[in-house]
Amino acid sequence: MKNPFKNIGPGTLVAAAFIGPGTVTVCTLAGVRFGFELLWAMALSIFATIVLQEMAARLGLVSGKGLAATVKEQIKTPWLKVAAIVLIVSAILVGNAAYEAGNISGGVLGLQTVLQDAFLNIGGLQLNYVSVLIGILAFVLLFIGNYKIIERSLITLVIVMSLSFVLAAVMTSPDWVMVLKGVFVPVVPSESILTVIALVGTTVVPYNLFLHASLVQEKWKGAHQLAAARKDLYVSIILGGVVSMAIIICAAGIQQQNITNAADLAKGLEPLYGPISKYVLSLGLFAAGITSAITAPLAAAYVARDCFGWKKNLKSVAFRAVWMVVLVLGVVFSSVGFTSIEIIQFAQVANGLLLPVIAGFLLWVVHKKTVLGAYSNTRLQTIFGLIIVLATLILGARSLYKVFFT
Repeated sequence: MKNPFKNIGPGTLVAAAFIGPGTVTVCTLAGVRFGFELLWAMALSIFATIVLQEMAARLGLVSGKGLAATVKEQIKTPWLKVAAIVLIVSAILVGNAAYEAGNISGGVLGLQTVLQDAFLNIGGLQLNYVSVLIGILAFVLLFIGNYKIIERSLITLVIVMSLSFVLAAVMTSPDWVMVLKGVFVPVVPSESILTVIALVGTTVVPYNLFLHASLVQEKWKGAHQLAAARKDLYVSIILGGVVSMAIIICAAGIQQQNITNAADLAKGLEPLYGPISKYVLSLGLFAAGITSAITAPLAAAYVARDCFGWKKNLKSVAFRAVWMVVLVLGVVFSSVGFTSIEIIQFAQVANGLLLPVIAGFLLWVVHKKTVLGAYSNTRLQTIFGLIIVLATLILGARSLYKVFFT
């Protein structure tokens, strides 16, 4: 009771990771285009997040190992082990590079309200110099390693923005019957499949499964503290889901269909902040973007370290090389040729497509008695896990078909 923040754990970081610029953007677009009709997709995404993150947390706490290290250990056939490592590393590098581009673009989107012209013409090529500046800032913070105070400050700003959306959602006075219908009655409107994929991708973030399995080991020790880890997870993810739904509800009241910048997105906050809403959202988007721009490259480096058995040295050449590659790719993708909204949407779709691969590996290892013993998956947990993997496979296949064959 003396310190209410003492028991805050990795669940809060997982929630903070998915309430980034991608969530704000995708949820806003979902609300603008489809009203309350896709709230069910967010509700199922939150349920899937809880199921999968609980498995990841249980794996890390009981086995004392990360997801990548466990998969590597459990595959005995040499060529299959190599194939699995290549698949995991490739998925995380590609997914995090896309996610990083979305994070940096989120920061850029936030600053566009202040900096109207953020492009430089170099040899006929337009470069977004704000993306480069954000990338340099993230690089310096990652290289020095002393970024925790800044990160906590930025997360505080994101929390303020999140509370703003919840209050704004209430102040818009929506038809709560229609809101509940949107949550509990699945409807797939025409042209909504990519948005559904993006909602899943922005909530069930594949790299969070790796991070959670590692972070619980630092916060708690042993299976006897599994209850505390679960409580932290359930509270954090459900609150994160409420915020995401609030964003959709706010956006449902926006009349404008063509959303291209932070000022357009901020219309969902106008009931609460009025004329200054765009500045409030800009600050939150920048905070969310730069915070995630630091953590996404780190997550990729942690995965590579587990896969290749590197020493636990955050300043090693190999460790730094991985996060540098992800960061550079993110800067490049976010600075040339695409709007911030397009990049953020692509990042969420990419994550939605990669999710079945990572979730499949997780489901396999937590089902094995040789890994978790009495703490391995129950039949109900396995059924839920299989349904989630199957659903993400179907959604991914449908989105690929829509992109390439329609």
